[in-house]
Amino acid sequence: MSDIKRLTRDAVDFRDKREWKQFHNTKDNALSLVLEAAEVLEHFQWKNGKELEEYCKTHKTEIAEELADVLHWILLMSEEMDIDIVKAFDRKMVKNGKKYPVRLARGKHNKWTHYHTKEPK
Repeated sequence: MSDIKRLTRDAVDFRDKREWKQFHNTKDNALSLVLEAAEVLEHFQWKNGKELEEYCKTHKTEIAEELADVLHWILLMSEEMDIDIVKAFDRKMVKNGKKYPVRLARGKHNKWTHYHTKEPK
């Protein structure tokens, strides 16, 4: 069993043992995903430079827990919607490679539209 399948099974088992599927519609799952992502952002708000660097070192466990919460909702949503998240990720990376070709984007932070007039297929 792949790691993603095991993690998905664990997230589904956690939900189902608590009979929470009744509350987990696609909209509310998406909202929960965004709310957890915002909790990741809270760790970085108002910090820069050395302060941010030190904070990240000393709060790595808390940040990891928030990232795990984000992954939890991604796994539940992909399972509920019958999306193979590994395949979706692989396809998206190919698409991103076309949008941000190494020869043009290396060392730059421009949006893809800087390199193309229309989105590559």
